[in-house]
Amino acid sequence: MESRPYTIDTLIEIMARLRDPNSGCPWDLKQSWQSIIPHTLEEAYEVADAIHQAVDSQDFSEVKLELGDLLFQVIFYSQFAKEQGDFEFADVVDGVCEKLIRRHPHVFADIDFADEAAIKANWEAEKSKERAIKLQANSVLDDVPKALPALSRAQKLQKRCANVGFDWGDAWGPYHKVKEEWAEVGQAMHQQDGEEIAEEIGDLLFAVVNLARHQGLDAEDLLHQANRKFETRFRAVEQLAKADGKRLQDMSLEAMDALWEKVKQRLKT
Repeated sequence: MESRPYTIDTLIEIMARLRDPNSGCPWDLKQSWQSIIPHTLEEAYEVADAIHQAVDSQDFSEVKLELGDLLFQVIFYSQFAKEQGDFEFADVVDGVCEKLIRRHPHVFADIDFADEAAIKANWEAEKSKERAIKLQANSVLDDVPKALPALSRAQKLQKRCANVGFDWGDAWGPYHKVKEEWAEVGQAMHQQDGEEIAEEIGDLLFAVVNLARHQGLDAEDLLHQANRKFETRFRAVEQLAKADGKRLQDMSLEAMDALWEKVKQRLKT
C-alpha cells in the first residue's frame, strides 16, 4: 500500500482488498448492489448536511470527510461491476467526462450561444437525446428516479413537462393554482372527508413546488431552510423558558406563543 498522500488508485486498491474472497472484510464481502443503496442515500444526505453547516460556520473540514464517504460509495459500485466484468471505475470517469464535454460545446467546442437560456436549452436537448437513446422512452417522465425525495421528484417531473411545453407561461399561473388548491383543501376539511383532505393537501404541495420552480428556486432546499429556521426559533424558545425556570410542557399555548414572538423579534434584529 502506497504512503500518503493517497490517490484515487489507493482507494480503488483498498476496495479490491476489502472484497478479496480470501482476505477481505466479511461485511464488505456480504454486500451487494441493493444492500448498499441505503448507505449511499445516507452519505448523500450527510454531504448536504455538512455543506449547510459549513456555510454557516465557514469550516469545510467535515465536508471533505463526507465527500470522501460518498466517493467511496461510487468505488464500491464500480468494484461490483468489475467483479461481474461489466465496467470499472475508469469507465465511470470516462463516461462522465465525455458527457460533460459534449453538453458544454460553448466551453469545449467554441460554439457560441446567444445567452444563458440558449445554453440551458442546448443542455436539455442533449439530455433528451441521451434519454431517447438509452430508454427509447414512451414518456418524457420514464426515467425520473422514483427514489428521489418527493419535493425534488415533483420539481423534476414538472421540469420534464415544461421541456415539451406543458407549463404555465409565468409564475402567476402556479400562484393562482396554489390559491385554488388551498381553497379545495378547505372544502375537503368542511366535508370532513379524510381521503379527500389527504389528496387535496398533496395537490397543494405539488402546486407550491411548481411555484418555487417558476421562481427559479429549489423546493427541497426551501423546505430545508424553513426547517432550520423553525428549529433555531424553537430551540431559542426552549432556552427562554429554561432561563425562566419553566418547562414548555407545563406552559400554556398562549405563553409559548408569546416566547415565540419574542424570539422572532430578537432574530430579526
